[in-house]
Amino acid sequence: MEKDVLAVIENSSAGFSKGQRRIAKYILENYDKAAFMTAGRLGVTVGVSESTVVRFAAELGYDGYPGMRKALQEMIRNRLTSVQRIEVAKELIDDSNVLEAVLSADMEKLQKTIEEIDSASFDAAVDAIINAKHVYIVGMRSSTALASFMGYYLNILRDNVYLLHDTAVSEIYEQVLRIGEGDVFIAMSYPRYSTRTVKAMRFVKSAGATTIGLTDGDSSPLVELSDILLYAKSDMVSFLDSLIAPLSLINALIVSIGLRSKDALSDTFKRLETVWSENDVYEHAEH
Repeated sequence: MEKDVLAVIENSSAGFSKGQRRIAKYILENYDKAAFMTAGRLGVTVGVSESTVVRFAAELGYDGYPGMRKALQEMIRNRLTSVQRIEVAKELIDDSNVLEAVLSADMEKLQKTIEEIDSASFDAAVDAIINAKHVYIVGMRSSTALASFMGYYLNILRDNVYLLHDTAVSEIYEQVLRIGEGDVFIAMSYPRYSTRTVKAMRFVKSAGATTIGLTDGDSSPLVELSDILLYAKSDMVSFLDSLIAPLSLINALIVSIGLRSKDALSDTFKRLETVWSENDVYEHAEH
């Protein structure tokens, strides 16, 4: 099966019925919107029945309409500009109840992540991070917040953790100049994928470091560069990326690493509590 659903449609157009030609024309011209429509919504939009839309997808060789829609979504995830995302959101989100729509979508992504996460890869990532000489973490663009969160807690749990910064084109390479075998490089990237993250990962992999990729699926450019892959579902909400599932995955990694070193973790936090108290880091609770 060809990956590009638009090519599949164009190559099959000769045998289309009148209704199918209308569906095909709309998808080819509005694939960014069609990718997130239900079969019923697409049918209403182009003026055909829902069953015609379902048959159209099946005749193209997909496993029903959901299979075709998934292929469309995979194709366009990294193509949509912020402006296109906003337009798609207008079709998907009921602006009379944005709160419920966004939270429900996030819960769905968490559930899909639970169902599809590979526990062996998760355990391998935990082992690699615990046993690494040095751990380097990078996340750019919207993934910067994820990287900062992970870096903050890993620095509490172990030595030699480095959160890479992207203030200059050359700076990230300078920060990993001495990376090599025995070191772990954790990269996180979700659509639209950061070119700098991909290039940095390619650089450290050639240096012999173990690479861990946190990303959203098989179409990610991190897949071919990762020794260990961890998938968490991400999707767009209007002009921004929903990173709830990736953040939850990072939470699980941190908790698992902490539990593997219980005594050391307790000692670390005892020392931290003393430092925090002596320096008035937190407001004192009233008794």
